[in-house]
Amino acid sequence: MILEAARAAASRLLTPEFRGVLFKSLGLTILMLIAAWFGLRELFDWLALPWLDALLPGLPAWAGWLGVVAAVFAGLGLALSLALLIAPVTAVIAGVFLDDVAEVVERQDYPADPPGRAVPVVQGMVLAIKFLGVVILGNIVALVLLLVPGINIAAFFLVNGYLLGREFFEFAAMRHRPEAEAKMFRRKHSTTIFLAGLVIAAFLAVPVVNLVTPLFAAAMMVHLHKMLSAADPGFSRAEARRKTAA
Repeated sequence: MILEAARAAASRLLTPEFRGVLFKSLGLTILMLIAAWFGLRELFDWLALPWLDALLPGLPAWAGWLGVVAAVFAGLGLALSLALLIAPVTAVIAGVFLDDVAEVVERQDYPADPPGRAVPVVQGMVLAIKFLGVVILGNIVALVLLLVPGINIAAFFLVNGYLLGREFFEFAAMRHRPEAEAKMFRRKHSTTIFLAGLVIAAFLAVPVVNLVTPLFAAAMMVHLHKMLSAADPGFSRAEARRKTAA
C-alpha cells in the first residue's frame, strides 16, 4: 500500500496537470531557502566576527589560518543549518499547495469519488504554523543527536518520518473529514502512516530532489488516505466521537 501510494505520487510529478503547482512550489521553496541562507549567514557573521577580531590581533601573523579554519566551519555550519531547515520549509509550503495537489490527484485518479473540500485558509495556516514549531523543535533534537555516533542518521529519519507523515496525512484527511476525526483516523493507522513518513524522509534526504518534497508528500498522502479509507470502511464519525470523548 505504501509503495503503491509512493509510486502513484512520483508518477504524477512531471505530468502537465502538475506543472503549474510544481513551478510555484519550486519557486517558493527556493526563495524561502535563499532568504534562510542570507539570514543564517548574517547570524553566523554576527556571532563569529567579534570573537575573531578580538582573538587574531594578538596572535602572530602565521596564525591567520585560524580565520580560514573558522570560515570553513562556519560554511559547514551554514550548510548543515540550511539542510535542517528544508523540513520546516516543507511544512510551510504544504499548507499553501496541498489543496492544489489534492485536487489534481482526486480529479485525475479518483473521478468517481466525492471531491474533497479545501481546508479553510485560516485553519490551514494555523495548523501549518503549529506544525512548523513542532518540526523546528524536532529537528533541533535531531541536530543534537547528530553528535551521537550510531544514531545520528537514524534520528533524522525517525524525527522527520514521524512529523512529516503526520502533517501531510492529516492535511489530506481533513479534506474529507472533520479535524478531530482526521486525527483519530491517523492515530488508528499510525504505524502505516509513520512508515509512509519514512519514505517522505528518504525523499527529503536526496539533494535537489528534496525541493519537490511538498508535492510528492502531498500527493502520496492523498493516495494513502484513499487507500486506507477503502481498506477501513468501518471507521465512522460516531467511532471517532466515542474515542475522542473517552
